[in-house]
Amino acid sequence: MIKNYFTYYSQKFASRWLVFGIDLAIVLATFFMAYFVRFNFTLNFDLNQFLIQVPILLAIASLSFLVVGSFKSVIRHTGFTDVVNVFKAVALMAFLTTLIILINTATNFIPGFTIPKSIIVFHALLSFVALCGLRLVFKIAYNHLKGTLIDTRNVMIYGAGDSGIVTYNALINNTKVNYNTLFFIDDDVKKRGKLINGIRILPLNDINETFIKHNNIDEIIVASQSIDTSKIISLVDSLIDFDVKIKKVPPIEDWINGEFSSNQIKQFEIEDLLGRPPINIDNPNLLNEFNGETVLVTGAAGSIGSELVKQLSNFNLKKLILVDQAESALYDVQQDLKRDGKYNYTAIVADIRDGLRIDTIFQQEKPTMVFHAAAYKHVPLMEKSPYEAIKINVNGTKLLADTASRYNVKKFVFVSTDKAVNPTSVMGATKRMAEMYISCLQKESKTKFITTRFGNVLGSNGSVIPLFKKQIEKGGPLTLTHKEITRYFMTIPEAAQLVLEAGTMGKGGEIFIFDMGESVKIYDLAKNMIKLSGLKFPEDIDIEITGLRPGEKLYEELLANGENTLSTYHKKILISKTRELDYENVKAEIEELCITNRFQNNNIVLKMKNLIPEYKSNNSDYERFDKRVQIYKKAKSIISKGKTFDNKSSVNL
Repeated sequence: MIKNYFTYYSQKFASRWLVFGIDLAIVLATFFMAYFVRFNFTLNFDLNQFLIQVPILLAIASLSFLVVGSFKSVIRHTGFTDVVNVFKAVALMAFLTTLIILINTATNFIPGFTIPKSIIVFHALLSFVALCGLRLVFKIAYNHLKGTLIDTRNVMIYGAGDSGIVTYNALINNTKVNYNTLFFIDDDVKKRGKLINGIRILPLNDINETFIKHNNIDEIIVASQSIDTSKIISLVDSLIDFDVKIKKVPPIEDWINGEFSSNQIKQFEIEDLLGRPPINIDNPNLLNEFNGETVLVTGAAGSIGSELVKQLSNFNLKKLILVDQAESALYDVQQDLKRDGKYNYTAIVADIRDGLRIDTIFQQEKPTMVFHAAAYKHVPLMEKSPYEAIKINVNGTKLLADTASRYNVKKFVFVSTDKAVNPTSVMGATKRMAEMYISCLQKESKTKFITTRFGNVLGSNGSVIPLFKKQIEKGGPLTLTHKEITRYFMTIPEAAQLVLEAGTMGKGGEIFIFDMGESVKIYDLAKNMIKLSGLKFPEDIDIEITGLRPGEKLYEELLANGENTLSTYHKKILISKTRELDYENVKAEIEELCITNRFQNNNIVLKMKNLIPEYKSNNSDYERFDKRVQIYKKAKSIISKGKTFDNKSSVNL
């Protein structure tokens, strides 16, 4: 009951006029005290003269407080600025009192009115001490009650700079939780051992399990805005096994209206632990590249497509065209644009496999640039449906690219994947075929065809992190296909930025790959997600190994066999030098494959394996074709050399 009353009334603030009245009462009391002390703690002074002085002094004090506004501050949150304001008000009061006495001495406007100079000085000193002291006493009493009656959390703040101090003040001002800041942590040797508001600054090396248990630490809040990602990972790794939560202060640009409150402190997300600094692109050429262009985005409702739409909408485009077959998801993207005050777009529900529909869109909208992000991307599903994978990933790309070439679109940017490199799945092979077709088309088209490859995108539809989050919410276990599986990761905004940047620098025919740092072990990622959720592995949630899925790799690659790279002006973007293709034959075979009957899955896979030498199935029913393809190629090689089969070579085959 008492706790509820305190929580309720702690949300309310005392009237500033009540504070104003109390301040005047304190001024009056200290004025009497100044006379009492001045006359050796006796009342041997002229009380009549004192009573004449009181109303004039109160008028002067009222004017000083009104001018400075010292009574307007929230008493329980008194800080240095409030103390300075009290000093200004008292100094102004003493100055005005002295000025009026000097004027009255010259004019005798108020007969007999004077105040000894020693009383003025002593009164100003007593008033300042009493006004500040009462505020601090009230603040201490409030904080004591707050710590007694509401939840208390012992915290440490990582970062003893400006951001750390702002965080400390925000924690103090929280009325729902009593944050008891015990220590600051800082890497700066010069700050170690020093105090901030009486709180000691410690080095990170002093923080261990014994220290945390001894001081009963509940949370560590990372307030430093300049801390390296590697240090964050080291901090999380070193403390994540202890019973302590690790939280972060958002970047200053994300503070609400430039103000920071404790409610904005968030739990660390797995996205913060990529093992590399975030990729940021600040290229002014992008403004010129997209100025006045009509840009079409396919797969505009997907994870990458919707982020491309979001970032493209910030440029001065003539028009933005959104194409997707998912009606509900496309509607959501459209509503997001409206909420952001963007109206220069057209949302179109269409299937990229429908050549006539695509041609009509190009004819009506006349796009000058195309970003092609529409695709089927789930490896196990596509392993069971090669025909569907071909229809969307290959034939859809072919129809779109042919149409773009026919309408002389300036640039066509194709969003591919690292699964196209040395593919082990149907999905990866279809994306590689799409890359190859675009390369063939570049030889005969005015359109600049550009391909971008990158790895897994954090938070995208169907990716591992949303899956793990759902499994954690349900109490586990987390399912993992193999303990040693690794993946490259990047965030959705990073992926979209790099696609736009690659589209800007592309001259036609390039395959751009992105430097995503070190690959991440998914088993470690799963353990960290469990711990970041405040749970223990394996006591609270375990990890279940289910075995590799059809077509799945243990690790992804960014370069195929026989490929190497060229650098660009952006250190995170490289150009892959792919093997030379027999463009006429490859293009013809891809076109033939696109009209394959839907019931010929085995035939489709065999043709893809013949077309892509590096395509070797993994953990899939189609592995049986790999040896057959090798035999076919060996026989073809023998025949091409004009040789005939003897019994021995037939046995070898």
